[in-house]
Amino acid sequence: MKKRYILAAAGAAGFAEFLISAYFYRRTMVRSEAKVERTMKMAGTDWSQYADFIGERKKRFLDWPHEDVWISSEDGLKLHGTLFENRDNKRVVICFHGYTSEGMKDYIALSDYYLKRGFAMLLVDLRAHGKSEGKYVGFGCLDRWDVLKWLDFVRQTCGEDAKVILHGTSMGAATVLMASGLELPEQVKGIVADCGFTSPKEVFTHVLHSMYHMPAFPIIRLANRMNQKLAGYGMDECNAAREVAKSVTPTLFIHGDADTFVPYRMCEKLYRSCAANKWMLTVKGAAHAESYYKEPQNYEKALDTLLKAVDM
Repeated sequence: MKKRYILAAAGAAGFAEFLISAYFYRRTMVRSEAKVERTMKMAGTDWSQYADFIGERKKRFLDWPHEDVWISSEDGLKLHGTLFENRDNKRVVICFHGYTSEGMKDYIALSDYYLKRGFAMLLVDLRAHGKSEGKYVGFGCLDRWDVLKWLDFVRQTCGEDAKVILHGTSMGAATVLMASGLELPEQVKGIVADCGFTSPKEVFTHVLHSMYHMPAFPIIRLANRMNQKLAGYGMDECNAAREVAKSVTPTLFIHGDADTFVPYRMCEKLYRSCAANKWMLTVKGAAHAESYYKEPQNYEKALDTLLKAVDM
């Protein structure tokens, strides 16, 4: 009888763990359940203090001629981007946004920097975000392959002689860093990674510990199995720290040391692992994705250093 009670209790505990894992999985990985308001609250950045600055930049940004563009992913998703053409379109920055955001939101402030320097800007909606199709968030692991498709689009649209910078923020930064381990076309001259994480598994573990005060085991293990079955990839299948170790593309790492959402130590790990020519800007007191707003002059100076090094 006692053994039966023990088995029943173990079964109940296992079922409860499954329900908890499924709950967190849906809230994080399924497009319809991943809410931008929740992400902003968890990230903890006070954007209200920059409202006037963003509003001023946004007006100039949207006044610039732009158009919707579309490509198809390898697995048949229709992916959306917004193209801001500039001069002869021979200098192009492809911008990748953060989790639950979209292309036209994360680069409002930085648009001044790139457009004034003659860059065409391609702002991508990552899969399962914005106007792009997709049910499950790719967290860079799937999106890195979409980077190659966007690069094909740029070569076809702007010519084989176009020079390209990949600029990513948060999940977008993880995306471009994961892509750096692939065989990128010669048009890619540099990468900018602002507050990127190493892998979904590692950032989810951090969030469970720091924000929910819960152990990662067995939640991450169960969620990983769900993701492999439903989304088709493992949560540590592609780790940006492993990918940058194979990279030959000059890379600028940027991170705020007050980031509690994607901890600063991840940037340190990524920087140490990177085999390519590299630079790192640490912004004191900057929260998640706040570095440009906190120190715009230092941020732009770091971008100038990268662009000069890659002859752009």
